[in-house]
Amino acid sequence: MKRFFAADYDGAPFKLFGVPHLVVLGVFLAINVALIAVGQRYPVGWRTPTRIALAVLLIGQEIVMHIWRILTGIWNPQENLPFHLCSAAIWLGGVMLITRNHYIYEFAYLLGIPGALQGVLTPDADRYGFPHFRFFQSLVSHGTIVTAAVYMTTAEGLRPEPISLVRVFVVGNLYMLVMFFVNRAIGSNYLFVNRKPETASLLDVLPAWPWYLLYIEAIGAVMALLLYLPFLIGDLRV
Repeated sequence: MKRFFAADYDGAPFKLFGVPHLVVLGVFLAINVALIAVGQRYPVGWRTPTRIALAVLLIGQEIVMHIWRILTGIWNPQENLPFHLCSAAIWLGGVMLITRNHYIYEFAYLLGIPGALQGVLTPDADRYGFPHFRFFQSLVSHGTIVTAAVYMTTAEGLRPEPISLVRVFVVGNLYMLVMFFVNRAIGSNYLFVNRKPETASLLDVLPAWPWYLLYIEAIGAVMALLLYLPFLIGDLRV
């Protein structure tokens, strides 16, 4: 157990798309496909307990992660404040699940899913490979962000509207601008708006700063439109 939480982990480093990574990806894929297949036929009596369980998982693992970082002496404000997209999505996602807040849902669905998908595919697990705590925490946190948004869409019946795209674009860009100045003030790199992350990510294939930010904007817009497309098609058929 001590090795499971060790800060100076001496086990195998995280291997992108290694067998443990692929197994976890397969589990989350199966869960989300099942939620989509069941849709609003999801048992009514299970809905509130499911939302609470997802909220507890989201918030609980994040709290444990912060406690672990504090106890191991590696917590710092440059990396661990809840300002990254997925960190904010975890806390706001917990509120969304408990309150069914539609405004938070818009961001969880249109921004949270694309951002968390990158986190699942290229997790920021540092050197901590399977079976270290950080291996599971990084994948579970990002995977649950996606599952929470999928669950609220398929089982709870929430959906984005055309105005949702506008709100997400405007607020998202304002948040990026604020984080740019926060990063300059405290030496952080939240949202990766000041430079690319040091660990491997999909940003590695994009041009250097600041041009990759334009690509992120374009990719984000395309992803949001693709996520909205099923609802647009449904509306046009009515």
